[in-house]
Amino acid sequence: MNKKKITKNANIREVLAEYPQLLEVFLDHEIACATCHMSAFETIEEGVSSHGIDVDKFIQLLNDHIEFVKTED
Repeated sequence: MNKKKITKNANIREVLAEYPQLLEVFLDHEIACATCHMSAFETIEEGVSSHGIDVDKFIQLLNDHIEFVKTED
């Protein structure tokens, strides 16, 4: 399965639609906007930075997580 890299400009809802397993990463970091109606309109950068989390580190975490899942397939 060919998985594309997630960027900070990606829409939260679209990312979670493609990678539903990432919901646990958002919730582990107390980023509830992943389950909020605003996720349809917010980018990861907008949602994560509003919680005071380093966006670049969070994006790396998401990409590491999907890469790990990819190797498990």
